[in-house]
Amino acid sequence: MIQMEEVVMSTTMIEHQALTTADRCDRCGAQAYVRITLRNGGELLFCAHHARAHEDKLKQVALHIQDDTTKLSSHV
Repeated sequence: MIQMEEVVMSTTMIEHQALTTADRCDRCGAQAYVRITLRNGGELLFCAHHARAHEDKLKQVALHIQDDTTKLSSHV
């Protein structure tokens, strides 16, 4: 039970980490708007394009998906 509490705590902390302009897509180097926290503890960052392109596979391996792509349309 303690392990589950630790996972929930770390997931909550991840949710509150804002993506910045310094965060870059692991695939192409564009600004990242999606953070994937993997079940094994790793992390991947993707631009909106590559997150959509790999969405099905990412959902299979993700512990948590932080999707900030709404920021792309909020500047209009």
